[in-house]
Amino acid sequence: MRYSESKPAILLLEDGTVFHGRSCGIPATATGEICFNTGMTGYQEIFTDPSYLGQIVIATHVHIGNYGVKQEDTESSAIKISGLVCRDFSQIFSRTLADGSLYNYFREQNIPAVSDIDTRKLVRHIRDKGAMNAIISTETTNIEELREKLSKVPSMEGLELSSTVSTQIPYVKGSDDAEFRVALLDLGVKENIIECLVERGCKVKVFPAKTTFSEMAQFEPHGYMISNGPGDPAVVGYAIETVKEILESETPLFGICLGHQILAEASGIGTYKMFNGHRGINHPIKNLQTGKGEITSQNHGFAVKSEDVEKNSNVEITHIHLNDQTIAGIKLKNKPAFSVQYHPEAAPGPHDSRYLFDDFVKLMTDHHSVKI
Repeated sequence: MRYSESKPAILLLEDGTVFHGRSCGIPATATGEICFNTGMTGYQEIFTDPSYLGQIVIATHVHIGNYGVKQEDTESSAIKISGLVCRDFSQIFSRTLADGSLYNYFREQNIPAVSDIDTRKLVRHIRDKGAMNAIISTETTNIEELREKLSKVPSMEGLELSSTVSTQIPYVKGSDDAEFRVALLDLGVKENIIECLVERGCKVKVFPAKTTFSEMAQFEPHGYMISNGPGDPAVVGYAIETVKEILESETPLFGICLGHQILAEASGIGTYKMFNGHRGINHPIKNLQTGKGEITSQNHGFAVKSEDVEKNSNVEITHIHLNDQTIAGIKLKNKPAFSVQYHPEAAPGPHDSRYLFDDFVKLMTDHHSVKI
């Protein structure tokens, strides 16, 4: 965006590095962990993904806002990122089906955005120095004032955020005549995850993050879904305990992203904060069971400890990330449970991994047949 009315804006990193840009029109200040997403499309889905709560997102693609926003492309009820940093922010849009501009979308929700930043230089800096907190301001350029505010921002490590983005009351999606009932523990679920289940003949009941196993079991589900979400998996003790009880019930379970990490923690496998997380729609994954590669959509800053998996005879690695060999999928040998670190619903992103929802349905089918 290069409009004469735009005002100077500041990005200050935790290590003291300062970047100067321009305000995209919303006078505000925001803090959080700064991270970058390499996707060339899907900015609206990214901004509304609850997994991004508490984070300032750098868009590595040059043009942001050029195709506007559309209500059906949202992944939650509101923008979840703390703020946006980009190179060019477009107030105009060319998509005929759009409901409005990204500028107005941000303005209505009071989310600050900073443009005219050298995002290539910024991303290279974070790539080399690692994930860190940051502050952006489109209302003040006082560095010392911003530095003082930034010093009070907690690290993402140790933060429990799922309960703040989860639904507060249970709700149901899907037909009453659906073949399967799935109880979904909402740790920050994306709408398209629910839709992928509904499309496959599931009636999905979405439960608040702190719902107990006994409460979920009253739905008499054929399977359990543990959703994606923000924050440190190691401190989501309530969900870890719930998953332990689900495993004891011998009911099929599928975990996605944070749900993957929670399944690991419930199985005695630790997690750790990554130097830089995986965020984008072009991450290469290898399915070790089929030998096939998948291009995946990812958004996570924590991962499962490979050394713990190797020591656990009941856990099998099913997928690996080909860039850094981190664990991208596991399944339990002694329980009907599996999980992946990435987003098979892929909104945005390629649909290479949507077969995992079919695998979950098959697991429920086989398990139910055995029970009968």
